[in-house]
Amino acid sequence: MHLTLLRTTVAGVLASAALSACGSSDAAPPDAKEAQITIVSTVAPITSIVANIAGDRARIEGVVPEGTNSHTFEPPPQVSRVMEDADVVFVNGLQLEEPTFELAEENAPDDAVIVKLGDEVLPESDYLYDFSFPEEDGKPNPHLWTDPTYAIEYAGVIKDTLVEQDTKNAAYYEQNHKKFVAKATALSDALKADQATIPAGKKQLLTYHDAYAYFAKTYGWEVIGAVQPSNFEDPQPKEIARIIDQVRERDVPVVFGSEVFPSKVLEQIAEETGARYEDTLRDDDLPGEPGGPQHSWLGLMRYDYVTMIKGLGGTTKALDALDVADVAPDRAVYPQ
Repeated sequence: MHLTLLRTTVAGVLASAALSACGSSDAAPPDAKEAQITIVSTVAPITSIVANIAGDRARIEGVVPEGTNSHTFEPPPQVSRVMEDADVVFVNGLQLEEPTFELAEENAPDDAVIVKLGDEVLPESDYLYDFSFPEEDGKPNPHLWTDPTYAIEYAGVIKDTLVEQDTKNAAYYEQNHKKFVAKATALSDALKADQATIPAGKKQLLTYHDAYAYFAKTYGWEVIGAVQPSNFEDPQPKEIARIIDQVRERDVPVVFGSEVFPSKVLEQIAEETGARYEDTLRDDDLPGEPGGPQHSWLGLMRYDYVTMIKGLGGTTKALDALDVADVAPDRAVYPQ
């Protein structure tokens, strides 16, 4: 088993040896991080799931800043140096963060493990394509983590990888995985209970960026449109007119924007149809600040589900009561 050790200078080693020879009682204990496995991850929801499984037994470096368009993110040069220390690299895959994946392939050690989570859990026969991710472009919708059932599968792949790469902490990873699955299942159950309070026929999503395709399929929602085309520019006037007609025809009460993708188009659609414009959905930007109680995948998904259900006329008693605290210490680095 390969573990990347934190580099120590020769001078530091000699100084430590001198202190030991003098028998100094003030000598600092060995840095606990020296024996830790080093993990690099990409978008914040994945970093959070990794942190729930790895806890304090790993050093975790997220590399995609929160609030960034992960589809177009170009990693800066310093990310290559982060990759050089990696034992394991977790990316979403499904062609979401290709420049970062390529950087990992080029710079991670030869014995590092690079895992594409989405490719591991989603067979090609289950790929979903839509307005933001048309099939002719060859890139499936990559947003599996907004569906708790796939987040649980991600956690399983992460757990199996860490158990294999860091066998001495296998029991710890297994325990955290079990706890995380229980919390993700409780989130799913609360979602099912609360979405039942939405008026009949109103579980409809019109969003700017289509991040909820797999979620919708699993939980019986309908994505009636996603405004953002695959080139990340505004749609053509003809497409906007079609969406306006659709919103009026279906009497859609709210259109959902994303804080990562501000949209004048959705504002226009809301103004012309009388629908409310809700612009605070988060695709991969965790609520609060790193270290805060809501800053987690669990906190992210509860926030989005509550926002969608209340916006569509439902209530969120079960989700509001949910405990979204991490199951293990989250000491990961989340670029801001």
